[in-house]
Formats: sequence, structure tokens, C-alpha cells
Amino acid sequence: LFSHYASKAERLRKKWEEEEEERLRQVSVPAEPKSLFKTPTLSFRTFLQRLFSLKSKNAFDRLFNGCSARCFELVSFWNICRTDPVYVPLCVLLFLSECPPLGLESHRVEDDQLLASSQSHHGFAAQRGRLNMQVCGRPQGSDNEEDLYGGAWCAEPEETSHWFEVDARREVEFTGVITQGRNSEQNEDFVSSYHVAFSNDSRDWTVLHDGYAEWLFYGNVDKDTPVMSQFAVPVVARYIRILPQSWNGSLCLQSRGPGLSTADYRSENEVNPSDDLDFRHHNYKEMRQMMKVINEECPNITRIYNIGKSSQGLKMYAMEISDNPGEHETGEPEFRYTAGLHGNEALGRELLLLLMQFLCKEYNDENPRVRRLVDGVRIHLVPSLNPDAYELAYEMGSEMGNWALGHWTEEGYDIFENFPDLNSILWGAEERGWVPRIMPNHHIPLPDNFLNGSLAVETKAIIAWMERNPFVLGANLQGGEKLVAYPFDMQRPPVSETWARIQRQNEGALRETPDDAMFRWLAMSYAHSHLTMTETYRGSCHGDDITAGQGITNRASWKPVVGSMNDFSYLHTNCFELSIFLGCDKFPHESELPLEWENNREALLSFIEQVNRGVKGVVRDVEGNPLSNATISVEGIRHDVRTAVGGDYWRLLNPGEYRVTAKADGYTPQTRLCMVGYDTGATPCSFTLAKSNWDRIKQIMALNGKRPIRLVTKPKTTTPIK
Repeated sequence: LFSHYASKAERLRKKWEEEEEERLRQVSVPAEPKSLFKTPTLSFRTFLQRLFSLKSKNAFDRLFNGCSARCFELVSFWNICRTDPVYVPLCVLLFLSECPPLGLESHRVEDDQLLASSQSHHGFAAQRGRLNMQVCGRPQGSDNEEDLYGGAWCAEPEETSHWFEVDARREVEFTGVITQGRNSEQNEDFVSSYHVAFSNDSRDWTVLHDGYAEWLFYGNVDKDTPVMSQFAVPVVARYIRILPQSWNGSLCLQSRGPGLSTADYRSENEVNPSDDLDFRHHNYKEMRQMMKVINEECPNITRIYNIGKSSQGLKMYAMEISDNPGEHETGEPEFRYTAGLHGNEALGRELLLLLMQFLCKEYNDENPRVRRLVDGVRIHLVPSLNPDAYELAYEMGSEMGNWALGHWTEEGYDIFENFPDLNSILWGAEERGWVPRIMPNHHIPLPDNFLNGSLAVETKAIIAWMERNPFVLGANLQGGEKLVAYPFDMQRPPVSETWARIQRQNEGALRETPDDAMFRWLAMSYAHSHLTMTETYRGSCHGDDITAGQGITNRASWKPVVGSMNDFSYLHTNCFELSIFLGCDKFPHESELPLEWENNREALLSFIEQVNRGVKGVVRDVEGNPLSNATISVEGIRHDVRTAVGGDYWRLLNPGEYRVTAKADGYTPQTRLCMVGYDTGATPCSFTLAKSNWDRIKQIMALNGKRPIRLVTKPKTTTPIK
């Protein structure tokens, strides 16, 4: 890329200078544009001057990461760069890295803005030409391509003239094109070369020239890797067309284009976040530094710790936010947000860093809502559970990463699906009638030697962390869709006739947890607080809307998986966990972070507040000693929870009247009627258990080989009849 632009610069320089002289006669260019840097004293002109004189890569990285240049500032200085062949390569790279995409992948560009010359069939229409579009919609067992939504736009092979068009609906400055091949397991389809044309009325088109002929851009060499082609200068237009010239296999294409809206539209529609936060992507070192700064700003309510290390030795950092950090307080529920299970899903990572900043700042500003949250809930935030993979995705950036790059760990594991399959263990025991007398319906133990099997080191660290803390509620933030998915994530096989009959009577019975109504409420509390998650009239990211307009779905009915983090959390611990899919674009451009924060801020706070829904209490003996590991059962719900070390418990429940029973080994069970209202806050429902003689009975049974004890009764005395 460097040599390409350097060689072109000299022969185009004269032409550029003539254009520049003409433009300067008509337009007055300000000497210094308004700075958007975090450090106001450093102008972009100074930044460029220092950048080009740097010899050290480390110095370059420090300066580049320390400045937050924006695309339109680069536009103002484009003519400074482009007239010197030494500066052209750097200027091109800077321009591309700072210019936001039009919004094809994030779906800001709507379906009716995408047109094409033809389509091979309905499932491969122009609307499928968004970058990282995935195949979806094929019925189970079908191999017919007519049944699916394809992973690209594919043209009708009989046509002779092909084009793919985007209508930006306004004039924008197009800076380049990124192309990708078709998402397919069987086919290797991609465009290898193309022309680019522009128009302002969609009738008269101008093909981009390199000064001598129509510029032929080289496209992809495989179907998965995105390839960027950067224009020599930005092109202002409303419409852009990609004109494929050669391709491998069938003519199929996915695309997106870095581009900048014109100044008038930008100033009119710019998102001005109400919170003064750091809206940028952070690599591992920057994330650690950001967390350290927050901890120093709010030492009384924050604590940084790590839950373990990745396979490459990077620490998986967590931040605790609480009025008494480092300690579990009796009666205070524990909550967790995690992100970065897949390293290329970067939005969740940045949202948690923004949430840390927000809670710290608002707590210091005495925001009453934040004060209630921090004082009443022990909050744990883990922005990166797969730090190795994130570093890989971060190197490629938001524009050049693909759907798979950074998805797995360094050892090749998908962490979300790498947990023990406890569902099959529980369901097998239920088939045999062992639950709950022989085997409990909660806290299912890990299979023997499972930790020595195919388990990622990151997964082992997460399991140990789950077992150390009495979490009540949690969510993992993911990407690639926009919805909330709740368990079960695995569908129960209808093995016996009993379950086959249940399935016929209730189609969802094999996918639902005993707490299905509660999970649906939790999912809706996030989706309906999010500013755009329920706007499903345009369908989902990759096909039709699967949420019935609610923004939520049961994972087993959508994309069933075995060994998920959510199912494991529900069956092995007390924690109810959901997956929140934040948007179609897994790695949105930095300029989109303020809007994403505005969309998610209320939902993030509202979901934490749900931890105080249901009943809570402490289980003690008659002497007032707390009883840990006591079982809390709710009549009519086949899933129990346990008390924590301090004897305290929390049971998430919807409003209603419940018969709640507390039981512990060596104690007589106690049942209470507990009411859950609609007001904020869990209903107190504590228990005091008296000791039973059951321990002595078990000792006697053990001495007798566990044979039934024969009761000795007094012989009846009879009075003789006189």
C-alpha cells in the first residue's frame, strides 16, 4: 500500500495542484480547524508534523493513541498530505483509520438503500451485500439454497452487466471500499477486481479514474478476509456503485465503505452524549490503565482484581463497585456483567469501561439512583474474558476484521460453549425419577475428571470465579445480533414417551427452564429499556425478526448450543444469566461509541436493578447462627437455590404469592408464605430452623446396615372380665 501510493503521487501531483489552485480561488480554507483532541493544545497540524519526524514505532504508537483525530479534521489537512509523495502513504492510512463507515454492517443504511443489477434468487438480493452477513433461515435438514438467506449479494449468472449500488440519501465523502466474499461452507465465491462509479442522481455515472484510465481495484483472494481499497482523494457524491470485473466461482459480494457525511448533515445529526466519558477503543494496556484511573478516582467504592489468566498469560481483570469493596455483606446481592467472550465483539468491552466511568463519576456527584445501586448491590464488571483474541482483533481494527477473526481463544475454544453439559445430567436423572430425592435440581456437581478434559484455561478461571461469589444475576455482552437471549440454551431431547407427550402438548416445554417467566421478564427489562432493540420492523441482522417484535428470544429455539455459560450458571450456581447481543456490527467504529452508549445506558442500569426483585432473607438456627448451604425451595418451581456463607439468600421471582421452604441437614424444614409485590425491592423472608433428631436416626440406621428400624411397641394390657 505504501509503495503503491508513493508511485502514484508523483504523476498525479501536477493534476492535484491544478485542482487545488482552482478550489482555493472559490473556497476559503481556515488555517486551523476546531480541535477535537483530548489534549486541546495539540492541533492536528502539529500532530502530523511530529508524526512524520518520528523514528520509533513506540513513540508513534504513544502519540497516535494519545490523540483522538477525527475524519473531518483529516479532510481539512488532506491537501497538506497528498502533495508530497513521502506523506501520501501515511496520510492514506490515517484517513482510512479515522473515517467512519456508512453503516452497512450496523444496518444504519436500510435495505431500500441497497440496489443491484440482478440477483441469483430472493435469498441473495442486494440487501445481503452487507459486510459480514451470515447465512440463515434454512430449515433443519435442508440443503436447498432456495430455502436460505445467503451470506452475500449474488448476481444472476445470465446477466452481462453487473453492479452493486448504495444510496447514502445525502452527499457524503467516500474514502474507499471494503469488500468480502460470500459466507458459505461449500462455495468459494468472491470478486477479485472491480471498478467504482459515483453519481448524484443515479442516472449519470462517473467511473473513478487514476489519471490515465478507469481505476481497476483489486478485490479479494479468498471469501473470508475483507480487503480495503482506498481512493487517492475523497469523492463527494450521493450514490456509489461497485462494478465487478472478475470473480472466483459465482459473482457474490459483501461490502462496506468508509465515508464521511458532509458538514451540514453531521452538525445537525451528531450525537452529543450527555456524559463526559472516554469514547474510544482500548487495547489491553489501555484498558488496564483506564481501570487504574477509575480506581484512583473512586478508591472508596472500587477494587481491581483478576479472575485468572488467559492461555497467553494475560490477566482477566475485573472491577468491583460497591460501598464496601472486597467484602460480601450479608443481605447484599451480587451482580455481574461480563464481556469479551469472543475477542472480536468489542462493543461490550467498551460499554463496561464506560459503565465503570459513569458509576464512579455519578457516585461522586451524588446521583441518588447510582448511590442506591452502589450502596445496595455488589457489582462486578469484567470487560474482557478473552484478552488474547481481542488483541488479535484490535490489530485489524473495526473495519478490517472479519466474522471469525478473534472469535476463539488462542487454543481454539469458543468460551461461551465450553462449559460442562449439566443439562444432560439433570435431564437423565429426571428420566429415571431421581430428582429431587437422589439428585438435586440445582447446583449440579461437575462430572468426574471434567476439569482435566477439553476445557480452556479461561473457562476454568470463570468457573472458579462463579463458585467463589454468590452471584444472583448476570449477563454476558455479545455481538452480531440485536436481541436478548435467555436459557435454556440447549433443547431437551424427547427421549421418553412422557416428554414426547409433553412436547406435543406444549411446544416450548423442552426448551424452557422452570423459571421461564422470570427469565422472560429479565430479558424484557433490558430489551425494552434499550432505545432501539425492539425496533424489529426491518427484521434481524441476518434475516427475519425472530423475537416477535419484543427483542427477546429463547436461545434453544433460536440457535441451540450445548455447554453454554448461561445453562451452566443456572444449573451449577444460584445465578440467573442471560446473553445480551448488542448489535449487528461486532466491532463498531470508534465514532459510533457515543451513540451506542446512549442506546444502552438506561438498559445497563435497569438490568442491574432487577437483582432486587423477588424474596430475600437469612436462614439461622434457634441460637442465631447463620446456616450456609441451606436449600430454598419455592412450591411449583422445580429449581432451588442455596444460602451463602452468611446464611443469606436471594430468590428471583415475579410478583405473586409463594410458599417458600427452607431446609438444611440436621434441621426441621420450615415453610412460609411470602408475598412479592410490584414495588422496587425484594421482600424479606427469613427463616429460623430448629434442630431435628434426624442425624441420630441416620447413625442408628448406619449401625444396622441401613435396614428399616423396627418400632418397639408396648404390649396392650387387658383387664380380665369378671
